[in-house]
Amino acid sequence: MQKTELVAFIGAQKWAVEATVAADGGPQAAVIGVAVTDDVEIVFDTGTRARKAENLRRTKRMALVVGWDEGRTVQLEGAVDEVARESADHARLLAVYVAKFPDGAARAADPDIAFFRLRPSWGKYSDFRGGAPTIEELRFG
Repeated sequence: MQKTELVAFIGAQKWAVEATVAADGGPQAAVIGVAVTDDVEIVFDTGTRARKAENLRRTKRMALVVGWDEGRTVQLEGAVDEVARESADHARLLAVYVAKFPDGAARAADPDIAFFRLRPSWGKYSDFRGGAPTIEELRFG
């Protein structure tokens, strides 16, 4: 899968399931709304005190699964950073998010909402739509 195909696939999806590790080592998963940049940066928001926000701040890593309703899916793993409002990347990433979720602008103004970015280091594309499944490992530079 080429980078442009991956961006188009993720961009066509509205929801994903993220997985993080709790402070006690237990698994935690949640559905999140996702947007993607042309550089395969996955952008999402959550409450500042949500379990996933606490987990991400502590571990700085997550796994994500996007796409499942048509027999194709992408799994991603990588590093996560919280995008501070005063950071150079905030306006650029917020624009990508708001293009997908217009209510994101109002959410960004809420001090109880935090924005995060996943930078994948590994992924897997799977296509189960017919015959033998297509499974492709994805590497990111």
